Amino acid sequence: MTAPGPVTETPTSTVAADLADERLVSAKGFGGYAGLLWNRLRSGELGSLPVVVGLIIICVGFYSAEPRFLSSRSLVSITQFAAPIGVIALGIVLVLLLGEIDLSVGSVSGFAAAVMAVTLIDRGQSMIVAILAGMLVGLAIGALYAVLYVKLGVPSFVFSLAGLLGFQGALLFVLGDNGTRNLPSDSFLVQFTRFEFVGEAMSYVLVVATAAIYVLSQLWVARQRTAAGLSAPSLTVVGLKAAALLVGLGLLTYYVNIDRGWTYVWIFFVVLVVLMDLVLRRTRWGRHVYAVGGNEEAARRSGIKVDRIYFSVFALTSTLAAVGGLLAAGLQTSVSQASGTNDTNLQAIAAAVIGGTSLFGGRGSAYSAMLGIIVLQAIQSGLNLVGVDSSVRFMVTGGVLLLAVAIDSVSRRARSSSGRG
Repeated sequence: MTAPGPVTETPTSTVAADLADERLVSAKGFGGYAGLLWNRLRSGELGSLPVVVGLIIICVGFYSAEPRFLSSRSLVSITQFAAPIGVIALGIVLVLLLGEIDLSVGSVSGFAAAVMAVTLIDRGQSMIVAILAGMLVGLAIGALYAVLYVKLGVPSFVFSLAGLLGFQGALLFVLGDNGTRNLPSDSFLVQFTRFEFVGEAMSYVLVVATAAIYVLSQLWVARQRTAAGLSAPSLTVVGLKAAALLVGLGLLTYYVNIDRGWTYVWIFFVVLVVLMDLVLRRTRWGRHVYAVGGNEEAARRSGIKVDRIYFSVFALTSTLAAVGGLLAAGLQTSVSQASGTNDTNLQAIAAAVIGGTSLFGGRGSAYSAMLGIIVLQAIQSGLNLVGVDSSVRFMVTGGVLLLAVAIDSVSRRARSSSGRG
């Protein structure tokens, strides 16, 4: 008989823990909640705390060296240029949840962008057709990876490493001798990623809508749990969280509106993250992803179609890499032989891990991609402002990545010793 693997925290257990926390707030106030939070931290349940603390330290440090770092213009630029890599990192989060890896996302993003550019410029097709062609390239690559993994048993490290090299060559082949393709400045993709910003009035509408959607989602969860005879989330806690969300987003929106406001490409990325988070936490497919990443054999014995999970995740990872490559091409207004270089792989994988996704599988969330890419983009922006050489940026990024993995390993040991995972 196969010994059971480590217990992994699933979205169901997370919801139960959250409800227990909320009941404690209602019974003993925030003093009791603080005590429970401290106990969870001691047991290795760090959540997003390390990356949030790290981001605060980064902001304070760079602001002390160069006050322009936290200017409205700087924040707008950080979010705008973080979005394309963030979309790619979102796909990395999915494959890491299964305990696998995709080293080729940078090459796939560049190859998809090259297909889009050649379809648009050389073939004279519309932008919509060109974008669909690029996305289909990503989907086809993900399907190929799934077949290699599921049917032939090729490790993900091996076929993605081969893809890193192969699709970099495919990028050069598609671009041909001409090399760079400049995208029309009036094209939809360039306008959407580089020049279009959310209006001031609309930005506040989005803030209110976000808080309202949060409240409605929590009320829906409460109704479902009440109908099932289970304890429901505390309405007091829901109201406090919604108020904090409304005030926090409102102040941040006011600040970025001093400059140009939120970019549409950043809003697009945020919407993708929220939707992916809901899918992972609230759907059967999402629960199955966590289950397979936590213990594949146990998931298979429980009736989960493991092969289908791998197929869907690899396909989504490559498709998101393609989408990120298209967004990056629009932001740079061109596609060249340098598109999707190894730096893209580094940033996407590092963002997912730094944001809190475990390399051991089964732990992480869609928000890891957002937090991680903000940290990396903040480091890059800060180093550029203080005039540090780009070589230092690579060393700093590598150090931050190593620290994130070390924290994950230590917290994993703490959970194992406390019997929590």
